[in-house]
Amino acid sequence: MQFDKVFIPYGAYWSTPFCKWQGSFAGLHPIPFAAEVGARALAERKIPPGVIDGMCLGMTVPCRGAFYGAPWLAGLMGLAAVTGPNIGQACATSVRCLVTGAEEVTTGGAAVFLAMAADRTSNGPHIYYPDPSGPGGTGQKEDWVLDNFGGDPFAGKAMIETAELTAAEAKIDRAAQDEVALLRSRQYQRALAGDRAFQKRVLLSPVPVKNPRGKVVANVPTDEGVFPTTAEGLAKLSPVIAGGTVTYGTQTFPADGSAGLVVTTEDRARELSRDPAISVRLVSYAQARLGKGRMPMANVPASRLALSRAGITLKDVAAITSHTPFAVNDVYFCREMGLPIDAMNRYGCSLVWGHPQAPTGLRGIMELIEELAILGGGYGLFTGCAAGDTAAALVVRVG
Repeated sequence: MQFDKVFIPYGAYWSTPFCKWQGSFAGLHPIPFAAEVGARALAERKIPPGVIDGMCLGMTVPCRGAFYGAPWLAGLMGLAAVTGPNIGQACATSVRCLVTGAEEVTTGGAAVFLAMAADRTSNGPHIYYPDPSGPGGTGQKEDWVLDNFGGDPFAGKAMIETAELTAAEAKIDRAAQDEVALLRSRQYQRALAGDRAFQKRVLLSPVPVKNPRGKVVANVPTDEGVFPTTAEGLAKLSPVIAGGTVTYGTQTFPADGSAGLVVTTEDRARELSRDPAISVRLVSYAQARLGKGRMPMANVPASRLALSRAGITLKDVAAITSHTPFAVNDVYFCREMGLPIDAMNRYGCSLVWGHPQAPTGLRGIMELIEELAILGGGYGLFTGCAAGDTAAALVVRVG
């Protein structure tokens, strides 16, 4: 899909820090929490809520009241006349939210579209499915987060098994994965340099944590759950699966957080931009799906198709970010695309700062935009694999 005159106002986006599973955000209901930080972000960016006339909510982990999802979120944010769909496409949810916004803007369904994403992997629901035909009328249960991380019902593989299959087929050894994990950790330090100068371009900081009575009990200034990474430390870790190559140091961790981004027309983008001289255009989108248990490999065909639809090649791309659940992903992508591993994720990625599902991609896209702005503009590529052996890719143009 190519986009026709769909823009993101520069700076009209935000993310909370991401907090590790069962960390500081674990007790917060994701929808009211996203509404609170979203309203704050709009105010700080001087975007009047009244200009927003369309929205969606990306969410992959159900929570109480999620049936009312986007309309509930809109109401809490003071957007009482705005409605839209709930969108869930596993780790590709963020990209799908932007595609929905682009379609609305292109067709005239909305002039200023707000793509929101919020997830809490902590304390995920434990679901009971009634089955009157079961023994004694007993039903079936599902632990939403743990069971779905642990197995694809179609492919019959856990997500980590897709990484091991990719490593085996592509001959990606433990050393190559450790090298990527160490490099991404070092790159993340660039985002923290100068009192987190780069990170503050994207993250709201600090984010207060309130108890049920509304009292602030903590403030979260930056990502929670990022651990120091050293070559020695990585070498000491055992593979998660006996005989495998993937360790806890070369995969991401579940997290909690939310993010938002505005999609609009060129004229409105100038009005709402932090710097009207910086243009951010959505160019193209693609998705791909491979054979069973080959999730990390799907980034390559998705990216190639997105680049083709944009009418460019990888040589035209100034910056690349990715959702990286496993170091294997980036090793495979770089080998297949002919890239050095330091040519992407120059300020870190989800391998380092965690994975709250729906918001993950939005943060990666925001960091891509900011990197391109620092570079003086150019094309950027975001890509990320998703459950079901799929992947999505998005091309943007800054400048």
